[in-house]
Amino acid sequence: MSTNQKIGGHKAAINNPRVSEEAKEHSREAIEELGGEVGEESTGTRETGRHTSNEGKDEVRQNAGYKSVLKNPNVGEEAKQHARDVLEDRGEL
Repeated sequence: MSTNQKIGGHKAAINNPRVSEEAKEHSREAIEELGGEVGEESTGTRETGRHTSNEGKDEVRQNAGYKSVLKNPNVGEEAKQHARDVLEDRGEL
């Protein structure tokens, strides 16, 4: 299964009214880990697989997402280090 297919499945879960909020939050984190974007304007991953613009995104929510990455035992060390770097740059860690 390709990364875009995985992201698509998680986006479907987020928009499904029968899916619990806990499962939706898991899908949001999974999309972020896979390099995708969550939101109506999202078109999937960029060429680099990383976000290239934070325009229009709520920094408080971003920081909460990065903090949750640090506490999630299913997240790899590379992703945790990236989250630490971003939070340190923002003065949140």
